[in-house]
Amino acid sequence: MTHDADGLAFTHHQDTRLIHEGSLRSQFGETSEALFLTQGHVYASAEEAEARFTGESPGYQYARFSNPTVDMFERRVAAFEGAESARATATGMAAVTAALVGQLKAGDHVVSARALFGSCRYVIEEFLPRFGVATTLVDGPDLGAWKAAVRPETKTFFLESPANPTLELVDIAGVAQIAKAAGATLVVDNVFASPLWQRPLQLGADCVVYSATKHIDGQGRCLGGVVLASEAFIQTHVQTYLRQTGPAMSPFNAWVLLKSLETLPLRVARQTQTAETIADALQGHAKLVKLVYPKGRHHPQAALAARQMSGGSSLIALEVKDGKAAAFRFLNALRIVKISNNLGDAKSLVTHPATTTHQRFTPEQRAEMGVGEGLVRLSVGLEHPDDLIADLNAALDAV
Repeated sequence: MTHDADGLAFTHHQDTRLIHEGSLRSQFGETSEALFLTQGHVYASAEEAEARFTGESPGYQYARFSNPTVDMFERRVAAFEGAESARATATGMAAVTAALVGQLKAGDHVVSARALFGSCRYVIEEFLPRFGVATTLVDGPDLGAWKAAVRPETKTFFLESPANPTLELVDIAGVAQIAKAAGATLVVDNVFASPLWQRPLQLGADCVVYSATKHIDGQGRCLGGVVLASEAFIQTHVQTYLRQTGPAMSPFNAWVLLKSLETLPLRVARQTQTAETIADALQGHAKLVKLVYPKGRHHPQAALAARQMSGGSSLIALEVKDGKAAAFRFLNALRIVKISNNLGDAKSLVTHPATTTHQRFTPEQRAEMGVGEGLVRLSVGLEHPDDLIADLNAALDAV
């Protein structure tokens, strides 16, 4: 079995690499990537088994460590991101946890943006301190706050940009400079921008994580996550952690995600275009307190968005007037857009973060993060923009 497309040059366009990079072909010469549903592998001799486990001989050993189908997914998404290496995980939160825990030990310190997805904030604020890792939450856009939070024992920084669900932006290059000066690493959750519109590694981040469940799958079928970084970062901080603790991606899920990567640029570009059209149509609506979208006049940090993102997003944040009751009337009146806590799907989805993804926080904590009672997160799908605008306007009329 050989890596058919290892010869692709970095001069090839992303779309081409997403179809060919890292392909493995068996003796049957299949066109579509093969699905290897195997837990283990056999060796020609005891000596070969020993060499595989010591790393002297390349090859597969056990599905918790590596798998041919998962390997193809890792190579392909790394090529798309422009990363030296990638490791796939069972879920996006497994990727976040691996990227952080693999670096940390008792006595270390983490600085993180305050505005985060609920589960990410749990890992930072509650999980890590259980094991002696101190954490400090800062206002993400305030570079001075990042600098002031640094301690001698600071090991890593963590942020989302755009943040879930407020779409708040953080200056990735600016935070990366502060981290580097402090001798710390920077981990960026890039799921809202997707690898199509933002490149944190090029902006100075050391590691990028994704929930592949979102735009990478994009069709509501399976869970997955991926950690991307330099080969040195992966080998030093991630590989052993994944191998020994076991949050491995299923080969079947890797195969589904490989198929999804082939259409990711088409899907996300169309979703982004539609999201921008919707933002234009709804901006200034009488029933909305505000609308936030990472493009031009729709975002209070428009200059930063233009500087570090090559496109907008498929996500829009809407704040409906009169709080939770009005937001619920809006959600319940929608007909095409479905209520769901997922995002990045081919179907347009909407959620009320204060009662779903961020429900476990106190009202004061939610206010700190900008998650108000009227806030609604809209994930724009592949439906016709005119139909979505009509559905959203009708639902706002019901408010």
